[in-house]
Amino acid sequence: MRYLSRAFLRSSLLSAILLIVCSSLSTVQAQDNLAPWEKFDFAKSSVALKQLKDLNLDDLKFMRGLVFGRHGRIFKDSYIQSYLKERAWYKPNPAFQNSMLNDLERRNLDVIREAEAAQHESIQPGDLRFYQNRLFTAKQLGEHTGAEWRVLRAEIEAIHGKRFDDEIWLQQYFEERYWYEANPQYDPKKLTITEQKNLQTIITAQKKQRNVAVSPGDMELFQNTALTEEMLKGVSLHELRLMRNEFYALHGRAFNAIWLQQHFNFQPWYTAIEEGQQPSELSPVEKQNVETIVLVEKRMREELSTKAVSRRILEGLFIEDARKLRNEIYARHGKVFKDKTVQKYFESFDWYKPDPKFNEKSLGQIERKNYAAILAYERKANSVMDVIEG
Repeated sequence: MRYLSRAFLRSSLLSAILLIVCSSLSTVQAQDNLAPWEKFDFAKSSVALKQLKDLNLDDLKFMRGLVFGRHGRIFKDSYIQSYLKERAWYKPNPAFQNSMLNDLERRNLDVIREAEAAQHESIQPGDLRFYQNRLFTAKQLGEHTGAEWRVLRAEIEAIHGKRFDDEIWLQQYFEERYWYEANPQYDPKKLTITEQKNLQTIITAQKKQRNVAVSPGDMELFQNTALTEEMLKGVSLHELRLMRNEFYALHGRAFNAIWLQQHFNFQPWYTAIEEGQQPSELSPVEKQNVETIVLVEKRMREELSTKAVSRRILEGLFIEDARKLRNEIYARHGKVFKDKTVQKYFESFDWYKPDPKFNEKSLGQIERKNYAAILAYERKANSVMDVIEG
């Protein structure tokens, strides 16, 4: 066992050394390729796509760094940050904001990002602005983490200024993009046919990778077709609740839970009934499907305190979904959350009973282990988000 541990450490050390060497080589190569661009004034002169044809992905990434670096942006991407630190003119500015960029710098960044997108083996977050009028296939999308899939889906609408106030991490992500401009009047019905088809391709590809049969947005297909418990395997608690309420939303119901109402407001198919009117009744099949989802939800919630959370349940979850699942362990014991968004979310459940005297000692051993397992998953997912720059 000791021998294996040492072998593992040697392997890890070699991998780390190779990573550092490769990073150094990339930086050195970039210094040579980008030497002419270091004196280029991106704030006053335009960059043409044809000028970038001989630059590779690393070169283009560092070139983006040059544009932002002139304003002192500090990058999470260690490669870009190391490159900038070697520039004598670079002065890190923790207060950097995208508003410091002028219109020409933004257009130049668009040209650089378009050149990057053209070289990507699969479509990446940040690329979808260059597919607004181009259909893409599931094969072009490749594979992604749960967080990346969520960003890709949201990006199609973020391009038009959609806000994601019910998903704070996602809203913050887009606010950090130089191209994002929130539009309070955003209307999902104004997405083009191409954008709608691309959005559906992303949803289908993600579903296939997660190996789930159904997901939010699919319930229109089950208004006259029965759902089975087998079909709901791998779907998160948060998604189950969305799917259950989706049947009511299809009939125009308005929802008291703000986050839930906001979710449906942004669905192209959703039309709320006029005030004073009553939504139409669910069909017998829809009622049965709601009962099936409720049954699965109830079982999953009970298992949070009686059964170790499975990798299957966590795999592919978005960061916010995992956080809701983890906090539900506490919410089941009545914890009052300091985070107002989290508190409002659980107050929308009938089963939630606030208990100001809540104490963590009331948690059982399995609940503690499940809490730790979900928290570990969240930390891993967050580290993935940290490397998405734009």
